[in-house]
Amino acid sequence: MTTIAIIPAGGKGLRSGLATPKQYLKVNGKEIIVYTLLTFQKNSHIDKIIIAAEPEYFKLLIRIIKKYKLNKVALIVEGGNTRQDSVYNAVLSSGADPNDLLVVHDSARPLLPDHVLTRAFETAKQKGNALVCIKAKDTLIKGQKIVGEYLNRDEVYYVQTPQIFKHKNIYKALVKAEKENFFGTDESMLVKRIGEKINIVEGSVFNFKITNKEDIQLFKKLVSR
Repeated sequence: MTTIAIIPAGGKGLRSGLATPKQYLKVNGKEIIVYTLLTFQKNSHIDKIIIAAEPEYFKLLIRIIKKYKLNKVALIVEGGNTRQDSVYNAVLSSGADPNDLLVVHDSARPLLPDHVLTRAFETAKQKGNALVCIKAKDTLIKGQKIVGEYLNRDEVYYVQTPQIFKHKNIYKALVKAEKENFFGTDESMLVKRIGEKINIVEGSVFNFKITNKEDIQLFKKLVSR
């Protein structure tokens, strides 16, 4: 069994309000995506890495791979119009066998703890898939400008990445979504649509996704300590 990490890095970072996509911003002299890639490079369970990115960033990524000796990066593929399209392109290019594990992780989640990645891998190896989440701690409501209803936080999780699936299942899920013109917010949503039970694995508050300027400032403070 081979374990392949897929890092979708095609986002333009529109919500961050910055000219440069957030995954390519430098913090402490390193692009944010470098922190992410190094986590997978160092983890013994990961055999190879595929990056899905905009072609205009291929040269930068090649320089990064050489500079940080990221020898597990086997392929850079062109990202699609959406994250789902980018993941699909990477899956199609992976050359994986049906039971190989594909580990999808956001390029802008640079502080993934190694033990969380390992725990997710071990769960997926045993049970076929793994979805990293953190339990909701705050009071949760539904509504628009005024409170509609309160949700039971004991039944609510914040979904993170990595999300790990057997190649045959994520491929089947992506094909089904394409045929039905369905766009999910993440891969677990697609895999659940083909009837698979998704296994929840405990994540970490440090594994937050950098989305806006406040996230960037928080990341800078954490890595500068």
